[in-house]
Amino acid sequence: MLMNTLPDIACELKAETSSPLQWVGMEEIAVPISVRLSSNKLQTIPAKANVFVSLDTPDAKGIHMSRLHKKINKLAELECNKDNVEHLLNSLIESQLGISHQSKIELTFDLMLNKPALLSDESGYQSYPVTLKAEKSDQGLHCQFAITIPYSSTCPCSASLARQLYASAIDEEFPGLAIDKATLMQWVQSESGSVATPHSQRSYAYLHFSLGNNDWPDLSWFILELEKAIGTPVQTAVKRSDEQAFAKLNAENLMFCEDAARRIKSALEQASFVNDYWFKVEHQESLHAHNAVVIDQKKK
Repeated sequence: MLMNTLPDIACELKAETSSPLQWVGMEEIAVPISVRLSSNKLQTIPAKANVFVSLDTPDAKGIHMSRLHKKINKLAELECNKDNVEHLLNSLIESQLGISHQSKIELTFDLMLNKPALLSDESGYQSYPVTLKAEKSDQGLHCQFAITIPYSSTCPCSASLARQLYASAIDEEFPGLAIDKATLMQWVQSESGSVATPHSQRSYAYLHFSLGNNDWPDLSWFILELEKAIGTPVQTAVKRSDEQAFAKLNAENLMFCEDAARRIKSALEQASFVNDYWFKVEHQESLHAHNAVVIDQKKK
């Protein structure tokens, strides 16, 4: 006679070696999530989820992983916010029927923001890699975000050296005590006037900040605030007028990696929702084959 009930090995068998395990779960689960932007619109984007629960009953054979997958799928139906994530974490624990007391998820996704050009009516989309880590235990809810922000940086030392070469070229081209303005303007705008350019580089800020149980920030707003603090965000769709404005913006915001790091640090210190932070600033040098880097964190 065939049995109608399928065996449940995780429940029916005991562990070969009795011992609790800190985290058991699955990684790289595909799931769509919805994030609310500053415009109050929900942006639905693909994400990868890692989901875990603790295995606290020493002799339990294993957890029910399919239940974790089923719970994670609920993210496709809900806004990804603090309340819904906390409810999800509680449901992950409850799904294991007493053998788990802690849960955590990690969501990795790219937030897409529409950014206007500096001067023209052009605009385009830029993606920002984001990781959300949320953990629920007897101590409560703990949340952490990681965000990568690209920007442009122009070396102050290189700019100073370029200005010196430019001054020397003017002195050589116009040796007299007086210079005709029209002649000077014509020379400046010719190919001969391109004497030297300071070296610039695409740069990155890798930010990790924990919130504890604080309310979550509007990520799109916070990214733009950090870009504003740095001063030279990378652009999307541009016209020549925007490219010229970008060159001017870089000249007005010459920075070493130390300068960028201090701007970022100040913004993080002023963010009331940030409990703790770690960040790395990386200037991918065009002069060298190596990068200039700053690493810093909140003082305890």
